[in-house]
Amino acid sequence: MDPRPIGVFDSGVGGLTVLHECLVSLPHEDFVYFGDSADGRFPYGTKPPATIRRFAHEIAAHLTGRDVKLVVVACNSATAAALPGLQREFAVPLIGVIAPEARAAVQATRSRRVGVMATAATVASSRYADAVAALDAGIRVTQVACPELVPLIQAGDVHGHALHEAAKRYAEPLKAAGCDTVILGCTHYPLIRPMLQRIFGRGVTLITSAEEVAREVAETVARRGVGNDPHREGAYRFLCTGDPDAFREVAGRFLQLPLAAVERVDPARLAVAA
Repeated sequence: MDPRPIGVFDSGVGGLTVLHECLVSLPHEDFVYFGDSADGRFPYGTKPPATIRRFAHEIAAHLTGRDVKLVVVACNSATAAALPGLQREFAVPLIGVIAPEARAAVQATRSRRVGVMATAATVASSRYADAVAALDAGIRVTQVACPELVPLIQAGDVHGHALHEAAKRYAEPLKAAGCDTVILGCTHYPLIRPMLQRIFGRGVTLITSAEEVAREVAETVARRGVGNDPHREGAYRFLCTGDPDAFREVAGRFLQLPLAAVERVDPARLAVAA
């Protein structure tokens, strides 16, 4: 048995969609969630790849310093920009969110037209298009950068008019391209999945990373023999670089679980330590 926790990080609360599925799939494991929510750091999707790589390295170093046994990069922008480098540098297993979604989309599409809604950084990386092409080169991938969605979702009003209008605008090119499968390529987007499903209609399959990533985490823990006692109840704790009270309020609403004190990590010290 290995009682060490599993680390999960994102630029804000979006990665809680992944954490939720991990808690369901691995209820006996402990988790540490890191939300990089400080002004100037959040959101990742509008930042240059070099900046995203630096932030992701700092957080991975911080989590491994807390002796986690596995790190989930629950952020599509960080996965696109930083995952290969992190995997080369750190000894613990690191799991990203892009490859599982690409596999699921290839299996789901009937028209062989797949759409991707993602941050500008993820779209610019072409990681989704490359991942889909590696599995089926005949699938046409249409990508749309959605820079307005993450700040609006993070603000907490997931039913607001501005968010709905932005989502409709970003969906139009994918509907025009005839996509029957759309990858929600940011861990924030599943938080508005009902809204997006109404916009696209029931004939379009929406692919999210949470269930696929949780399955991969469970398989990795089992394969490496680092599971915790299966008869215990796991615990979870939260770290953030922004306002802990604001993070706890938004995260508690989205996760629908009680959050105790949220520990703030000073971004300046985070950078120095890394």
